[in-house]
Amino acid sequence: MGFMSEFKEFAVKGNAVDLAIGVVIGAAFGKIVNSIVEDIIMPPIGLLLGGVDFINLYIPLKPVAAGTTLAAAREAAIPVIAYGNFLNIVINFAIIALTIFIVVKQINRLRKGKAAPEAKKK
Repeated sequence: MGFMSEFKEFAVKGNAVDLAIGVVIGAAFGKIVNSIVEDIIMPPIGLLLGGVDFINLYIPLKPVAAGTTLAAAREAAIPVIAYGNFLNIVINFAIIALTIFIVVKQINRLRKGKAAPEAKKK
């Protein structure tokens, strides 16, 4: 079997196509989760914590004027630890992981439901 025919067989197989579809859907889903975290979850949490915008939470590694935003600190080339952005990413990850867990759990439940009638037939 030649290289091109092997590649064609690989590319057309269900696993490669399923993987490509999963990557595209995953990228789109990541944008949705990011919006949920940044636009829906974090504003009320920030409000409860006194109007804090998590994106602007950082620790400057050099002295800065009080009230300097993260963007301004970065523009001034001040090294910072941007832990607010890290918190957003951790929350994004937790939501994605929970969603994937729920989806996989439901798929496994459906598979078990379909496998049970087939086992009874035998």
